[in-house]
Amino acid sequence: MKMSIHRHQFSRRSILAGAAAVGLTGTLAACGGSDDDSGKSSGPVKLTYWSWAPNMDKVAAIWNKKNPDITVTVSKQAAGKDIVSKLITAKKAGNAPDLIQVEYQSLPTLVSNDVLADISKYAKSAKSQFADGLWSMVTLGTDAVYAIPQDSGPLMFFYREDLFKQHDLTVPATWDDFAKTARAARKAVPNAYLTTFSSNDPGLFAGLAQQAGAKWWTVESGGKWTVGIDDAATKKVTDFWGGLVQEGVIDNQPMYTPAWNNALNKGTHLAWVSAVWAPGVLVSSAPDTKGKWRMAPLPQWSAGEDVTGSWGGSSTGVSTDSKHAEAATKFANWLNTDPEALAALVKEAGIYPAATKGQSGSVLTTPEFFPNQTDFYDTAAKIAATTAASAWGPNVQVAYDTFSDAFGTAAKAKKAAQFDTALGTMQAKTFSDMKKQGFKVTEA
Repeated sequence: MKMSIHRHQFSRRSILAGAAAVGLTGTLAACGGSDDDSGKSSGPVKLTYWSWAPNMDKVAAIWNKKNPDITVTVSKQAAGKDIVSKLITAKKAGNAPDLIQVEYQSLPTLVSNDVLADISKYAKSAKSQFADGLWSMVTLGTDAVYAIPQDSGPLMFFYREDLFKQHDLTVPATWDDFAKTARAARKAVPNAYLTTFSSNDPGLFAGLAQQAGAKWWTVESGGKWTVGIDDAATKKVTDFWGGLVQEGVIDNQPMYTPAWNNALNKGTHLAWVSAVWAPGVLVSSAPDTKGKWRMAPLPQWSAGEDVTGSWGGSSTGVSTDSKHAEAATKFANWLNTDPEALAALVKEAGIYPAATKGQSGSVLTTPEFFPNQTDFYDTAAKIAATTAASAWGPNVQVAYDTFSDAFGTAAKAKKAAQFDTALGTMQAKTFSDMKKQGFKVTEA
């Protein structure tokens, strides 16, 4: 029976199936530095921590002052695929850092390359601190624990409150409502769009598919993977956005360009499907619109549902090279669950904590850009609790790169049929890559 990576259990051996083909050495029995007592520490311990979050050294300094026997040195790194490649190289050389900041979608890649240790014997007690969907992202649906959730990026709907009122537009509760609002906005303001479909950040598309119930990667208990990126849930998302682009009621321009910034700032884009961290982007992208935006839950596929996807977010893992897995996990737990640490993460690193108790309260003051929505973080916390579990696989970057190329072409053409073709290309190339790497793999 096929098992979903985010609903059922499979073994560490299953995740590592195909490991030899991706450059691993040693035996499976040697995988996971914390699987035995070698992870325990006695005497002073010095740990290294690779992180890209700003000012993480200031957060670690709080720990170091209180824990002189376990000191942590932060090494600032690039994010995304750069740190993943660097970590795999470091693992092959036997000198990976003790602690690692890891994006959720990168966890299976690092586990399959034997970079991340199973820290379950030291970390399972942390489970109650996080929403089930977030916790499943660091366990990969297994009895193992490969990291502690650090920050999250629940998807939400951001809109220009002033323009919605001016043009009598309705904040959409469902995606059908969203389409109606897009048409109404285009009619009310012919030189504007509700928002855009962007091909330059696959994380948003993945989050929307996640909300719809997508299962891009699944695996059987024997280690046989299935690639199902073109599943029914993702096809529904693809057809929806492709149809709106072809209809001409949604823009087809990529995000994070001068033109996109200008559209947000001038109000020719009236909304943005984004994540909890959006206020920080709007500060620089649309500086003239302070106090004019508002946030609402993501539209649902069916009325009455209450689920969101995620865009971004990371965790803190311990490498299999660490000789101090227990001490490293102790720091990772503190960093992501201790009230003082959570407050420092918000203040110094500007992140939205994954821990439930860090998602609201006095530490999270109303975003400066949203003075009109004083309940911003209380609402965000309720939305974050509805985050769907994800289903990542060992070659996410291949899927992401293919998305940007194939959907970029489709968006430019403004043809719904090409959106479907792009999804098929994404499926085919991801499957082909896994097969080439030596994984046991089939297609859904």
